[in-house]
This record gives sequence, structure tokens and C-alpha cells, in this order.
Amino acid sequence: MFLQIGEIAEQIPEISPHHKCEYVDQIFKTSPRLQGVCVTENGQAVALIMRIRFYQQIGTLYGYTLYMGRPVELVMDRNPLVVDYKTPITEVSRLAMDRSEEHLYDYVLVTHEEHLFGAVSVRDLLLNFAEIQAVAASFLNPLTGLPGNLSINEWMVKSLLQEQFSVLYIDLDHFKAYNDTYGFKEGDRMIQAAAEILKHSALQLEGFLGHIGGDDFIIFINNYQFEECCKRIIKEFETVIKGFYHPGHLAQQYVLAETRSGRMEKIPLVSISVAVVTNRFRQFATIEALSEEAARIKKRCKLIKGSSYVDDSDLVVSRSGN
Repeated sequence: MFLQIGEIAEQIPEISPHHKCEYVDQIFKTSPRLQGVCVTENGQAVALIMRIRFYQQIGTLYGYTLYMGRPVELVMDRNPLVVDYKTPITEVSRLAMDRSEEHLYDYVLVTHEEHLFGAVSVRDLLLNFAEIQAVAASFLNPLTGLPGNLSINEWMVKSLLQEQFSVLYIDLDHFKAYNDTYGFKEGDRMIQAAAEILKHSALQLEGFLGHIGGDDFIIFINNYQFEECCKRIIKEFETVIKGFYHPGHLAQQYVLAETRSGRMEKIPLVSISVAVVTNRFRQFATIEALSEEAARIKKRCKLIKGSSYVDDSDLVVSRSGN
């Protein structure tokens, strides 16, 4: 899969501004599939001549007589879309689609070290953009649109190389009971609401948010400034969660649901737990070691009633309602 625009560029003829229009006519007639030529000076792209617009101009009543013996300066487009070789295809697609309707299907000119490298047709641009989008979608969780496990594993590896990092493992407690009581549609809606809260928090920390699956999320940050973030996540979730329950369940603070053993029990309302692993006190040589430490801290979170976060200093730092 190609990511940079230069990887899909193809060479097109170069002419100077002083060439006559009849020369362009000869180029197009000898290359029927060619859609345009680039006008260059000292190797730098200065203008573009597209086939369709060229023949529209010389095809008028007096156009042939008026233009054919004169310089291409009279018919060339002096403001083509020109991008650097390394520009992402996704960005070029946006720029190309922002052009006026008249120029929507013009070539995109590609330069390398300020000299013309080639051109990309809109057809090739959109085909590659669609491929990129399809591949990107395979990395995303379909429910939340957040990066999934492939991206999360990459960030795990990156974190191990950071001088400072904090990894926040977030999940919803008693979510199964809510799902069983209110149904999968409402359960999905709750997960999406939690994702929105986490997106806002990750953005403020300039961190990366991933969706492990189900009601499990993860945030990576390259510092130890996680405390306010965790408190904010808990506070916002505790506010939002009230809108997901009937008044009766809110008043009694539980739902009756069947446990894994088949018995009906009073299950507390959904809460949120955050287990924080850092490299403040120990270094992690592998992803597995990091995951094991996270599992240990998550167990401590689960022992706390209500929403809470626990970090790797082994201190209970916050509970819901505090």
C-alpha cells in the first residue's frame, strides 16, 4: 500500500513557456491517453496544460488560428496543485477535492527537492485513497471508531522505549449486568459514551486512546501527569451514567441480574476503573511484563466499591463520590 503521493506519481512531458501551442497539439495527438503536460522553468513546475481545456480553447471558431502558432503561455494554468513527494495521499486527496469544479479533474503535480517529479491523475489518487481508508478501517473498532489491538500493540512497544510513560487501562465494572438488563443496544450506547469521555481526556494529555474490545480501553501518555485525568474521567462518567438507568434503579443503586452461577443477585450500577502502570519504579523489558503489572493493579481496582483509579504506587487514589 502506498502512503506518499510521490509513490504513485508518473512522469509526464515537460515543456517550456516558450513552446508553441502546436507543439502541445503534437504531444497530445501522439499520446492519446495522456491527459496533460507540465510547463517547467529550470526544472521547476510553473504551470499545467490539461488536454480537455486545451482543445476547448483552440476548438472555438477562431481558436486554431489564434493559438496554434503562439506560445503556450496563452493557454496554460499558472496555478496548478503542486505537492511535495512526501505529502500523504490522504492530505493530497483533501486538497484536490477542495479545488474548483473547473479544475477538479486536473493532474496533481508532484515535486521532489523543488523539481518536477511527476503527476498523479485524480482517478489514481482516489483509488489509492480508498485503499488507505479500507486498511485504516481494519485497524479501528467498529463500535467506537477508535484504534484497535494492532495499533495498541505498536504503542505498547513505543512506550517501552520512552524515558517516561504512563499506561491507563480502563474498563467498566458490572457492565454485563447492565447489558443483560437493558439490552445490547443500550450497552453499545454506554460504551460509546465512555469512549467520548476518554477521547476528551486523551486529547488534553496529547495521548493515544485505543479500544481493546468490549468495555476495555487504554490510554498511553509520555509523562506521569495522569492523576487529574483519572479524576476527570471518573467524575464525568459518574455524571453521564445516571442517564442510562431508570429512576428506580438509580434510587436503589443496583439491578437484579443473573450471575454466572445462574443465581439472581443485586448487582451494583456500572462504575469505571482505571489501572495505571508507569515506569517510575521499575523498567519493563517486554509487553508481557507490562500487561502482567496491569492485571495486578486491575485486580486491586475491582476490590474497590464504585469508580476508582489505582496507580503502581499501590495506593488507592480515588473513589467515586470523593
